[in-house]
Amino acid sequence: MRIAILGAGITGLSIGYRLAKKAPDVEFTIFERADRVGGLLCSETVGGFTYDRAGGHIMYTKDEEVKAHLWSLLDTKGGVVESRRQTRIFYKGHYVNYPFENGLGDLPKDDNYHCLRGYIEAHVNRMTGEAPAPTNLREWILWRFGTGIAESFMFPYNEKIWKSDLTDMSFSWVSGRVPDAPPDDVLRSAIGIRTEGYKHQLMFGYPLRGGFQALADATAEPIRDRIRLETTVERVEKVGNGWEVNGEPFDRIVSTVPLQHVPRIYTGLDAEIADRIGRLQHLNILCFLIGMEYPTRFPYSWIYLPHKENGPVNRLTHLSNYSPENAPPGCSSVMCEVTFRGDEAPDADETLDDILDSLHAADIIDKSRVIQTDCVRENHAYQFFDLDYDENITAVRDHLDRDGFDTCGRTGRYEYFNSDHCVTAAFAWVDRVLAESTAVGK
Repeated sequence: MRIAILGAGITGLSIGYRLAKKAPDVEFTIFERADRVGGLLCSETVGGFTYDRAGGHIMYTKDEEVKAHLWSLLDTKGGVVESRRQTRIFYKGHYVNYPFENGLGDLPKDDNYHCLRGYIEAHVNRMTGEAPAPTNLREWILWRFGTGIAESFMFPYNEKIWKSDLTDMSFSWVSGRVPDAPPDDVLRSAIGIRTEGYKHQLMFGYPLRGGFQALADATAEPIRDRIRLETTVERVEKVGNGWEVNGEPFDRIVSTVPLQHVPRIYTGLDAEIADRIGRLQHLNILCFLIGMEYPTRFPYSWIYLPHKENGPVNRLTHLSNYSPENAPPGCSSVMCEVTFRGDEAPDADETLDDILDSLHAADIIDKSRVIQTDCVRENHAYQFFDLDYDENITAVRDHLDRDGFDTCGRTGRYEYFNSDHCVTAAFAWVDRVLAESTAVGK
C-alpha cells in the first residue's frame, strides 16, 4: 500500500511516524510546500530569543499514550520543562485568576458582586427552564455565565479575538474549549477561596530547546527520507480505486493542509462542495516577539487582555517562563497575538508601537528596555464558527469521506484541535487504515 500525506505539520508528521512504527512495509510520502516541517507549530529564533509563529503552544493532554509519546520524542532534544499553569486575566489593573469565574475574588468588590449575582441568576434560570435556548454565541454566553461575567470578560475578549459580532457566531465549538466551573467553585472563588478550573491543563510541558517546533522536528527525524520539502501539491486526482498526486500513483490519500486549499488541488470536486468550502471562514494571526534586557518580572504563563484600552493584543505569553532557553541569560521575553480576518493584515510596525505603548502603560513591560522585536504572520490560525458552520462542514466532510479523500487534523478537517488532539486523530487514522487493509487482505 502506498499512502500520500499532504502537509508536514504535526498531524501529517504523526501519521507518518505511526505508519513507520506500526507498518514498516507500508510506503508513504509526505508532501510539504514549505522548506521545513512544523506547519502552525514552527518557531523562530531571533537575537537569542525563541518564539512560536502561531500563538502560544503548550503540551498537555488527557490521553496517557499521547503524553508518553510526546514527552519521549523530546528526550533527544533536551527534554521537557514542566510548569504549573499561572494564567491571569488583566482586568482594570488587576490580575484575575483564570478561568475568570474561578477568579471572581480578585475583582473589585462591586464587580465581584455583579458577576456573582449574574452567574447565580443564569444558573437558576437554566435549572428552572426559564432561560430560552441560545441561538448564537452571545446568547450562549449570557445563558451560561450571566450578565456580569459576560460584560466584564466574555463579551470583550471574544469580540477581540474573533473580530466579529457574537450574534453572528455559532456556539457549537465551545464544548471542551470554554471552561465550565462547578457552581460551588464559583461561590468559593467569589469569597476568596482559591479554586482551579480547567484542571487537565493545570500542569503543562514545553520543549527545553527550539521552541514548539522541537516537537515537530523530533517527530520528523526518523522519517526524514519520506518527507518532500518545497514540494507544492498542484493536482490530486482520483484514478480508479486509487489516487494520483502531481501525477504520482497512490492507494490512499490523507490531507492535513488547510481545507480551503482542497478545491484548488482536487480535480473533479463537486461544485456545491467547493462552494461550501469557500464559505468556511478563518482567522489569521500576527505574532510579535518582545525581548527585554531584564529577568522575568512576573511568574505568569500567559495573560488575557480582553479590553480595547489595553491595546490590540488578546493574549500575551511569557515564553521565557516556559523554558530558560527561550531568552538569553538575564533576559526575558513575551509573545503577543493579534488576530485578524481577511487578507489585509494590520500594519505590523504600527501595531507593534501600539502594543509597546499599551503594555508599558499597564506596567506589563518596560518598553525602554526592549532589545529585540520581531513579527510573523500565519494564516489559518483559527477556524471561524459562523451560524452556517455546522451545516457546511458536515456536508463537506461527508462528501470527502464518501470520495475516499481523507482529511485529518486541525486545518485538514477544520477541527478546533490542540496539538495533542492532532496527534490523537493522526494515530486513530493510521490504526483505522491498517485495520481496513488487514480486513481486505492488502
